[in-house]
Amino acid sequence: MSGSIPFYQKNHRHYDRGYRSKEMESAVSQYQASSSSYAARSSSTSRGLRVSSYSGLEESRLSPIPKRSKPTYLAVDRENQIIGYVVPIFRGSQEFASGLSDTEEARMKESAGHMARRNLFTSGLEMERTEQSSRKTAMRESAERISLSKRIHENEEYHKRMNEDSLMHTPEFVIKPRSHTVWEKQCVRLHCTVSGWPDPRVVWYKNNVTIDPLAQPGKYKLVSSYNVHSLEINRCDFDDTAQYRASAMNSKGELSAFASVVVKRFKGEVDEALPSPRSSAASGSKDGIVSEYGITFQTHIVEKFDVAFGREGETLSLGCTVIIYPNLQRYQPEVQWYRDDVLLSPSKWTHMHWSGDRATMTLTHLNKEDEGLYTLRITTKSGYETHSAYVFVRDADAEVEGAPGAPLDVRCQDANKDYVIVTWKQPAVDRGSSIMGYFVDRCEVGTTHWSQCNDTPIKFARFPVTGLVEGRSYTFRVRAVNKSGMSRPSRASEPVAAMDPGDRARMRGTSAPWTGQIIVTEEEPAEGVVPGVPAELEVTEATKNYVVLSWKPPGERGHEGVMYYVEKCVSGTDSWQRVNTEIPVKSPRFALFDLAEGKSYSFRVRCCNSAGVGEPSNPTEPTTVGDKLDIPAPPGRVVPIRNTDTSVVVSWEASREAKELVGYYIEASIVGSNVWEPCNNKPVKATRFICHGLVTGETYVFKVKAVNAAGLSESSQESEPIEVKAAIATPAPPYGISVLECVRDAMVLAWKQPAFIGGADITGYFVDYRQVVEGVVGKWHEANIKSVTDRAYRVSDLKENMKYQFQVRAANMAGVGIPSLSSETFTCAEWTIAVPGPPHDLQAMEVRSTSLVLLWKPPVYQGRDEVNGFYIDIKEAEAPLEAWRGVNEKATDKKYMKIKILKEGETYVFRVRAQNKAGVGKASEPTEPVLAQTKPGTKDIVVDVDDDGVISMNFECANLTPDSKFVWSKNYEEITDETRITMETKGNKSKATFKTPAEDDLGIYSCLVTHTDGASSSYTLSAEELKKLLEISHDHKFPIIPLKTELAVELLEKGKVRFWLQAEKISANGKVEYVFNDNVVSQGEKYKMNFDKNTGVIEMTMESLTPADEGTFTFQLQDGKATNQSSLVLIGDVFKQLQKESEFQRKEWFRKQGPHFVEYLRYEVTPECCVVLKCKVGNIKKETVALWYKDGREIKADEHLTFSEGVLTLEIAQISKKDAGIYEVILKDDRGKDSSTLNLTDQGFKNMMNEVFSVIANSSTALKIQSTEEGIRLYSFVSYYNDELHVTWHHKDAAIAFTDRIKCGVVGEQLWLQISDPTDKDKGKYAIEFFDGKGGLRRTVELSGQAFDDAYAEFQRLKAAAIAERNRARVAGGLPDVVTIQEGKALNLTCNISGDPLPEVTWLKNDREMVSDDHYILKFESGKFASFTISTVNTADSGKYSILVKNKYGTESGDFTINVTEGTGDLGGTAYLTDADGNVVFGPNTPQEKKKTTVTGKKMQKRKDSVILKQPMHIAEEKKESKAEGKSEKKKEMKVEKVGGKVDVAEEKRAAVPDAGEQENLTPAAGEQENLTPAAGEQENLTPAAGEQENLTPAAGEQENLTEATGTDEHRAHI
Repeated sequence: MSGSIPFYQKNHRHYDRGYRSKEMESAVSQYQASSSSYAARSSSTSRGLRVSSYSGLEESRLSPIPKRSKPTYLAVDRENQIIGYVVPIFRGSQEFASGLSDTEEARMKESAGHMARRNLFTSGLEMERTEQSSRKTAMRESAERISLSKRIHENEEYHKRMNEDSLMHTPEFVIKPRSHTVWEKQCVRLHCTVSGWPDPRVVWYKNNVTIDPLAQPGKYKLVSSYNVHSLEINRCDFDDTAQYRASAMNSKGELSAFASVVVKRFKGEVDEALPSPRSSAASGSKDGIVSEYGITFQTHIVEKFDVAFGREGETLSLGCTVIIYPNLQRYQPEVQWYRDDVLLSPSKWTHMHWSGDRATMTLTHLNKEDEGLYTLRITTKSGYETHSAYVFVRDADAEVEGAPGAPLDVRCQDANKDYVIVTWKQPAVDRGSSIMGYFVDRCEVGTTHWSQCNDTPIKFARFPVTGLVEGRSYTFRVRAVNKSGMSRPSRASEPVAAMDPGDRARMRGTSAPWTGQIIVTEEEPAEGVVPGVPAELEVTEATKNYVVLSWKPPGERGHEGVMYYVEKCVSGTDSWQRVNTEIPVKSPRFALFDLAEGKSYSFRVRCCNSAGVGEPSNPTEPTTVGDKLDIPAPPGRVVPIRNTDTSVVVSWEASREAKELVGYYIEASIVGSNVWEPCNNKPVKATRFICHGLVTGETYVFKVKAVNAAGLSESSQESEPIEVKAAIATPAPPYGISVLECVRDAMVLAWKQPAFIGGADITGYFVDYRQVVEGVVGKWHEANIKSVTDRAYRVSDLKENMKYQFQVRAANMAGVGIPSLSSETFTCAEWTIAVPGPPHDLQAMEVRSTSLVLLWKPPVYQGRDEVNGFYIDIKEAEAPLEAWRGVNEKATDKKYMKIKILKEGETYVFRVRAQNKAGVGKASEPTEPVLAQTKPGTKDIVVDVDDDGVISMNFECANLTPDSKFVWSKNYEEITDETRITMETKGNKSKATFKTPAEDDLGIYSCLVTHTDGASSSYTLSAEELKKLLEISHDHKFPIIPLKTELAVELLEKGKVRFWLQAEKISANGKVEYVFNDNVVSQGEKYKMNFDKNTGVIEMTMESLTPADEGTFTFQLQDGKATNQSSLVLIGDVFKQLQKESEFQRKEWFRKQGPHFVEYLRYEVTPECCVVLKCKVGNIKKETVALWYKDGREIKADEHLTFSEGVLTLEIAQISKKDAGIYEVILKDDRGKDSSTLNLTDQGFKNMMNEVFSVIANSSTALKIQSTEEGIRLYSFVSYYNDELHVTWHHKDAAIAFTDRIKCGVVGEQLWLQISDPTDKDKGKYAIEFFDGKGGLRRTVELSGQAFDDAYAEFQRLKAAAIAERNRARVAGGLPDVVTIQEGKALNLTCNISGDPLPEVTWLKNDREMVSDDHYILKFESGKFASFTISTVNTADSGKYSILVKNKYGTESGDFTINVTEGTGDLGGTAYLTDADGNVVFGPNTPQEKKKTTVTGKKMQKRKDSVILKQPMHIAEEKKESKAEGKSEKKKEMKVEKVGGKVDVAEEKRAAVPDAGEQENLTPAAGEQENLTPAAGEQENLTPAAGEQENLTPAAGEQENLTEATGTDEHRAHI
């Protein structure tokens, strides 16, 4: 339970002093004192809030005497953070020294005395029990009093609410939330107490956005209890800086209360501008140990970004690689970016990214505002690491030449309802013309339209913009103008809303700065009140262009908003003139323009609303129109100091008495150029700046300008010239001191060069020594007074067998550096060993990814014999000592070696051992670790031979420093004698030139660049290389112009002859001579010359060749001293062939001037086996005529000719031998004619037919097997068959010899092989082979096994069926369908009967069998003629008659009908014969139109079946062939279409008669004809008597009955 009452209850009505009695107050005090006393002695901390005296917070804990409480108290949370003020519970007049009442004080004293006595006689446990019992008693009594008071209060509240007037009312803030300023990472609570009926609902807002605790769990906590509402913000950060609003609402209305929270960052002593990390002491850790993890983080920033340069509009990225050890997987450091010590946040201009090991920031669109010092700060629990580098942003190219740079840093200040002040900074670049002023543009947010705010340019870098629309947001930009034109616009400002500052504060975003103001909600103004007088009117800004007034709103105002009228008065007069007569202003700010410069004015303001215009304010003091802010004075003395090889530190004296200084611009100029360039494009406020981006080795002067809103000052005086060169310092100490030789009184020492030489060459070394006696060191003594240049020195005058230590110092032009560390202790005793001492001064040069060159110096101590070789050892840098291994198995006598066994990326160390006859000596000191890696920008020595044949070696170094020198060596010994070679250095390139190259110059040449990171390279000049270079040198001394192509000849259009060649490279001074047969020819009618020096093409053209042009053509070239020539010999057959081709091309050209053939006549074979003759023509017109000829005969229009898309075609549908011939096409019009011929005779026709045969063969189907009544047939179909096609049949891969049993043939498009009466010998593989003049095509089928068995079985079945069909009984014909005869006549009908065995014949009348008698004479003669005779016909003979023939193979019948009519007389008997089609055959005198009477319908088909015998196979095939030939003849039709505008039209003549094959079917076969002719004896009966002849001719009306329409079932003959 808390030791004090919560602060919100102290001001709550339930506990207010007005509702308490004296007794109640005493009880509450006693309860509070008792709880506080217990909490002070308890080890556990109290929870909740506690109230402490601000002044005596610490004293009360130390002093036993209670202090008098002060009237103000602080509310603190459990972390001892002050969260607000509270009002003391008791504020009555009875306040005693102890702050307690008499009763309370007496009770406290009594309790204290009792406790003191108990402490003397009782144990601690009993004392604690007594204390708890006393406290419980006091608490119980106090609680009872509080409960009683609460019931009384609730009773009073109940009666109050029963009053109808106070039953419901709007929310009311009894206690409003207060504003707070807290440190980052702290917690803050906002409290308020709200009354109202019904109970109001409270909602919390942040910048007018509802706070949702669920959206950010753990961030916000909302508590509402007993009308007390609180908002807790956990671990505040910058984003929590905002305006917070508590809105209480019920059915009666809504009321809001506001509070601001400002979160500040802690500022430590390390860097006031950057946030300091949390102190380890504060967290209770030592030596950087993090209590959360128990480890220390080590942060290293590598691959750092350097000074960067950009241009406006470009994109720039900065990045560093960060290594944090140990690497915890889930641990994320705090990554922050700063510009000029201002923390940056992600925006559309800056994008930040952290990938886990690399931090990058991208400036998406550079502007000069982005220039500055950028700092990356990586903060961990153990500390932080930073890296900084400057970013320079240059102006973009001007849109108008000579226009100034764009202004920068546009900001909006003092924004109000219809007014805002826009400020900016002037650009550093005016491009040679002073800036006349600036134009301010505005753009309403949400639109893209920019409108200009000022009509005339203003020179002041601040401008008030009026006329804004309240509630709308705007952005602004500024443009500078000089006499050349307008600059590019600046970057747009941040949006600003035209609204009251109080409203803006409530709506401000999280990034808005804290104003220090707390907004107090006032009561609503009354209606109908004329506003009062504005207060505190003053002139806040005055320039020669405008004056700005500001004031405060009046205390008395109407219900609606207040507006203002501004009045001015010229000093010395009483004439007040209203400035804004039309529209009053809403903002308590106003800018007045169009004032007379130099005059004095006074101003006053009136308030107005709907109730009227108020009284004017007090006038301002007279203000003179003019610039109050002066341009600053120029800065003082400018001093440049060397910094690096590309930068200079410039410092200067500040501008005196400069008001509102914005900063400084620094300019630099190369001495003598008189061209000044800005070093910074964003003003700097310091008086020291590092100017980067300078050219190494150049000499610069600097000057500085000061800037404020009024403009740029005059330039300072120029600084002293300074050369851009790295600053020098004393070198670092040498290291690695070792002993090379030792004698009785001297020792030779060696050491290694310092890692840092201070930016200047080391001029020498100084050696000191001291004696060591029994571990006690003596004083240092100088071994050499004069410096030594070598890294080895003999120290003399030492004492034998004494111990010494040494130290070495390096010196350069900056002075002597600090001494090295003391060496090991060496004993001065003479060496007597036989082997040599250690080599020394090892150096690694020409380091590449897989190789390097190691140099060393021989040992000083030789041993007993001279040194005769060296061994080199190698090992990885991190490997143990046992890993040393030898590089060379055989000792080398040189003092250098190229080692080629390195692995890229590995680090190595090397050492060298010397040997003599006695053995191998001690190894040298190992080298420093060397990384096997080719550094970026590394280049090798390049050997060059110039135009004069001079051989030189060239080396270039990209990382040159001002003190760098090129050192050339031969065999790694510096070249000092220039008798054979000369050295020359210019800039970063050096050249070593051979004077007279010879064998004496063979060797290894190397070049080393000092003061670099080891830039070096070597070149080996061997005998072969020297020979090659000498050849190149000779070619350069006596150069030859290289040719891409030799002299060649080609023919152009019109038969022109072109001679040409192309040189690889020739200058503009090149010359050419054209020679023919040793005579120079020149430009003229015959020869045309051209020389294109850009491409090197040289050409000469001739219109044509004559016999006189036979000979040698030569082109002779000369370019300075370089020459060359090329010849072309044109004689004999070569010349004649070229001349012939030229004439041909000439004729071709003339031919193509008129209609001509683009493609000559040729043929194509279509898949349908049609031959198409085609040619392509060109240059035709409407009048052009195309004529086709075959063998000199013009092809008529009725043949198949076509023309489309410039192509003439002639199609031959069924090619045959008669189509062979010579085809010709002639094109002609008024411009000329052209012809094309195609020979399709002999071999040409044969080749064409072979192509036709190839198409036919490819169209053939696979061989198939078919059974027939004669045997087995193999067949294949082709798309078209030609009689010339040569086909071969094979059986078992052997050609078949055809016999009567095995035959082949063609039926239509079917090619067949007939095997009659097949046997087992006929089994096997069959093939048909088509011959096409080439490889041919073969189709095969396997006639064996099941295939043969199935075919043979089907053959037997068909054979039996054919025998039965051939031998069955048949009625061959001769019977008509209907016979109409007159009564009394005689009728004789005869028909043919066939069948084997001989059939039985039966006659039927009306389906009843007839018997031959005198009236009906029925005969069957010779086994094939059956006759039916009625001697005298009467009406009883009418009826249906049938003849029925029958044998064992079948039965057939023939039906006819006899119709007997009443006659006019006896005309005698008449016999009728019918042909195979059932037509009645009349006598010889019968008219022709009556001799053919068609019998149709089912009876006709039946009659045909009974009359027509099956034809033999060979006869049917012959008929089919003749039918195919008829069709073939019919297809040979030709048609001529439009050719060149002329059309020959031939109508197709279609045959109206049936094909020959079809016509034959109408005539019975020869064998059948005999059957239709009666025997000689019967002929008489068929011929009527003379008197009857007339009756055989039917009447005119009966003519129609003799011929029945198609589709009828009967044919009637009338007699």
